[in-house]
Amino acid sequence: MSSPKVIAVAADDKHNIVKPVREHIKLIAGWGVEGDAHAGKTVQHRYDKRRNPDAPNLRQVHLMHAELFDEVAEHGMNVEPGQMGENITTRGLNILHLPRGTHLKIGDAVIEVTGLRNPCKYLNRIAPGLMKATLSKDESGQPFPKSGVMGVILTGGEVKACDAIEVILPDTPHERLRPV
Repeated sequence: MSSPKVIAVAADDKHNIVKPVREHIKLIAGWGVEGDAHAGKTVQHRYDKRRNPDAPNLRQVHLMHAELFDEVAEHGMNVEPGQMGENITTRGLNILHLPRGTHLKIGDAVIEVTGLRNPCKYLNRIAPGLMKATLSKDESGQPFPKSGVMGVILTGGEVKACDAIEVILPDTPHERLRPV
C-alpha cells in the first residue's frame, strides 16, 4: 500500500451534503475548516445543535477514505471527493480502524480523530442505496458506519491534495472509534 495522502479537500459555507472541491483549505485550531458551515467551538451539525447547542464540536473536520468510493463503484455508484460532505479525502489510510485520539499530521496542521461519522439518508440523493452501502457490521455483529471519521483541529494550517499524512497513535490501551 502506498503512503497515506490527501487526494482532495472541500468546504462549503452552507449545510449541504455535497461540498465543492477546493485547491486548499485552511484548518483553524479549536474551530475547524475556515469558511465551512460545520466550523465552530460548539456543535454545528443541525440535528445535534437542536438537541444540545452548547455541546463541544467534536466534528470540526470530516475525513473520508477514497477506498470507500472504489467499493461503492463496484455496485454502480459513482461518488467523487466532496460528495459525501467530507472536508478531506484520503487514500492509503485505514481511517475507520484508527484508535480514538489518533493524531493526523498534514503539513503543519494536526487533527485529532474523535469518532466515526454516521451516514444519513441524504446520501441516497447522491446515489440510490448509498446510505445502506456505507453501513456494515463489526466482528461482534454491531452496526459499523463506514462513512468516514470526524476530528478536531489541534494545530491549524493549510491542507491540499497530494499532502502526506503522518499517523501518530495515542498511548495504549487504544480505544475503538464510536460514532460522534
